[in-house]
Amino acid sequence: MRAFAIPPLVLASASPRRLDLLRQVGLEPAAIDPADLDETPTARELPRAYALRMARGKLAAVAGRHPDAVVLAADSVVVCSRRILPKAETEAEARLCLSRLSGRRHRVLGAVAVGWPDGTVRTRLAETIVRFKRLQPAEIEDYLRSGEWRGKAGGYAIQGRAARFVAFLSGSYSNVVGLPLFETLSLLEAGAP
Repeated sequence: MRAFAIPPLVLASASPRRLDLLRQVGLEPAAIDPADLDETPTARELPRAYALRMARGKLAAVAGRHPDAVVLAADSVVVCSRRILPKAETEAEARLCLSRLSGRRHRVLGAVAVGWPDGTVRTRLAETIVRFKRLQPAEIEDYLRSGEWRGKAGGYAIQGRAARFVAFLSGSYSNVVGLPLFETLSLLEAGAP
């Protein structure tokens, strides 16, 4: 990928993982301005449509506050058997997510939306397939005690202790962490002068 320059970059996310991933590839946002949206899926909303709606919604909520910047918004969705798993906020939610993921394949959808000062908006969607080994009840309880599941889509953090659960992965690892870097950089490069 060629080097490119962009106007100041605003990250529309409070996720420390997304910030770390951007820094990993040499991008330092000028500002972090998280969007505050209701993230409840609508009735019968398909996972891909939901992920893209969330990324676009976050972008729309933040872009007006930064008219001279490039705004980057993203959303991560964990899908198991067409079911969107929540960002686990309670131990019960995390336990349910881990039980559903145990011994099964699931998809992680990473939607990215980038808005430019001229009003141009571009989006991309990454999909990663992950398969967990069959989890023993004691492994689930041990993971729950770690607390690292809190606020994570699907109730796990692949970059942490949950890495030991992953038997198979096809696609972007950074997408599972929280931001598909190839797709993100492609969008930023496509809009760069």
